[in-house]
Amino acid sequence: MTTLDNWQKSSFSGGGDGNACVELTTEAHTIRLRESDAPSIELVTTPTSLARLLHGIRSGALRSA
Repeated sequence: MTTLDNWQKSSFSGGGDGNACVELTTEAHTIRLRESDAPSIELVTTPTSLARLLHGIRSGALRSA
């Protein structure tokens, strides 16, 4: 678990405390994602890998059968 203090909440999470939302922070060549209600669990990825995932989602290439 990272101890960085610069986690940013998703703009879709609302403004109040206690809202379950996605948070992210960046380091040299990594992006860390977590849910605010389970901050000890993090997903660590690279900008390139995350961009490919988002492209696949947006293009429909990752739809389930």
